[in-house]
Amino acid sequence: MKSLTEPDIVSDITKYTKLIREQAELEPIYKAYKAYCEAEAQEQDALTLLASEQDADLLEMAKEELQDAKQKQAELADKIKLLLIPKDENDDKNIIMEIRGGAGGEEAALFASELYRMYISYAERRGWRTELVSVNETGLGGFKEVVFIVNGKGAYSRLKYEAGVHRVQRVPETESGGRIHTSTATVAVMPEVEDVQVEINPADIKMEVFRSSGAGGQHINKTSSAVRLIHIPTGLVAECQEERSQLQNREKAMRLLRARLYEIEATKQHEQLADEKHEQLGTGDRSEKIRTYNFPQGRVTDHRIKLTLYSIDDIMHGNLDLVIDPLITADQAAKLAKLDQDQIL
Repeated sequence: MKSLTEPDIVSDITKYTKLIREQAELEPIYKAYKAYCEAEAQEQDALTLLASEQDADLLEMAKEELQDAKQKQAELADKIKLLLIPKDENDDKNIIMEIRGGAGGEEAALFASELYRMYISYAERRGWRTELVSVNETGLGGFKEVVFIVNGKGAYSRLKYEAGVHRVQRVPETESGGRIHTSTATVAVMPEVEDVQVEINPADIKMEVFRSSGAGGQHINKTSSAVRLIHIPTGLVAECQEERSQLQNREKAMRLLRARLYEIEATKQHEQLADEKHEQLGTGDRSEKIRTYNFPQGRVTDHRIKLTLYSIDDIMHGNLDLVIDPLITADQAAKLAKLDQDQIL
């Protein structure tokens, strides 16, 4: 891009970074379009040869060239369509995930802790780094609530599909009668946002400090290093107690608070575009039941795309791509269909 070489752009790091990002997004589209034009030229050359040539070998070669060119064009046309789908501005961002035990008491809390371990394993598989923000444990090792950060390029683009209610069906460890119970856990996925995206007036923040009761160890329990931030205008609360220093806990709590405030605004905008809600995946409501984990049958069912897999152990050990890849494919297909419909209209 010519603008990148202009002195006033080079000297403005914000504008320069924005243009670099735009260039990176446009480059795959440009390359695909260039390849499509080359395939068109190849088709024309082959047609010219077929119209003018008499040699049998050359004619056969021209036919092969023509077929190859048409196949390339079809493949590139599909690729360009996918590249032209409006990209979610949050796709490349880190995320903050919240998992809460829902209906089912202690069994729901145990399931929440297993979902947490599943996501941690998935992050490790993809080379992402995770940070624990806060956890509220039960006596049996379950989680009433756990909040953690996933740092990695594309984290939101894949894990956004996990937002909603996850249902488990199994014989609980707490059940001696051997009956299958149904419990739930709620997963929230929020993109981590920058200061410029969410402005927070320091005067609107009330900070409380307290002694950690979590997994910070004895040292952290002896000092009031845990931090609770209260956003006075909304009543939102964010806390962190996993770090040893009050400063580090406050920084993580602010990241969480900023993400929650952003989520509120994004939800408002989403409700204004309610007609798109049923056409796109990945923006699910927290109250929407998205998936069932049936342990007796070894089955995982994603209700949004009616996908059933008998690979529950593999999935619970972090092989979430088995579910996420089909979700992305279905999401892209829905968006392509909408794009084609809009073009017709």
